[in-house]
Amino acid sequence: MNESKVVVGIGEALWDILPEGKKIGGAPANFAYHVSQFGLQSYVVSAVGEDALGEEIRNTFQEKRLHSLLATVPYPTGIVNVEVDEVGVPQYIIKENVAWDNIPFTPELEALANGTCAVCFGSLAQRNVVSRDTVHRFIDAMPERDDRLIIFDVNLRQGFYNMDILYHSMQRCNVLKINDQELVEVCQMLDYPDIDFQSQCWSLLERYHLKVLILTCGINGSYIFTSDDVSLLPTPQVAVADTVGAGDSFTATFTASILKGLSVAEAHRRAVAASAYVCTQHGAMPLLPKEYTTI
Repeated sequence: MNESKVVVGIGEALWDILPEGKKIGGAPANFAYHVSQFGLQSYVVSAVGEDALGEEIRNTFQEKRLHSLLATVPYPTGIVNVEVDEVGVPQYIIKENVAWDNIPFTPELEALANGTCAVCFGSLAQRNVVSRDTVHRFIDAMPERDDRLIIFDVNLRQGFYNMDILYHSMQRCNVLKINDQELVEVCQMLDYPDIDFQSQCWSLLERYHLKVLILTCGINGSYIFTSDDVSLLPTPQVAVADTVGAGDSFTATFTASILKGLSVAEAHRRAVAASAYVCTQHGAMPLLPKEYTTI
């Protein structure tokens, strides 16, 4: 295992039930898959049930040559019913008390954490205390190193979050990924002053000692804040099939680009391009064009 290049997405692995059929999904799985397209060794960490859907997830990851640590637990494999509106924006109905709510922390998982340089996690998989504890223990087991990336991709879904989850996640991360609607919600929950969004981002960056804050604003562009600079890029106009997984491809492309030694500005440019491409495809895990992944 090349310790300097191991990247992990930890949390939900599930099936998105879309209008056109069933597609594999879950933000951590999407993230890990897209990172793997950059030639980095990536793992998705989750749990599945002892059922046909769980076996199909394992087989799908193998087909995509995606490394995984998937515990088998006595709960059903997760599914999400996805309804897509007329402009391609998804609405999620997420089943509860499923396998990925109950990811165990095992010796094998601790060993993986010991060799991990970057991890991405969200709020959704922390709705249950079992998986929340596993996420926290994984991060705590990662080696201390100046270049490690601990990415909290907020991903507020269906009320499955609270102030405690958000606060402790932002305390642990050094990269925060958030969209404009989530920024409003988070700042309200944390009782931030009603100031302009850029001031809120600078304040979060300083308060939580972040290396990077990524703010995506849909059709209104995206921002990358660092301690001494901000990068702003417009969102390309494309023919949208659906936006499922677009944000995950953005996070993955940015992360992989930074790990490959690119500047924040170039990593941002590639992330925007990859995300726009994913919007033109159905489902969360299309194969990215080589010009986005060749570094």
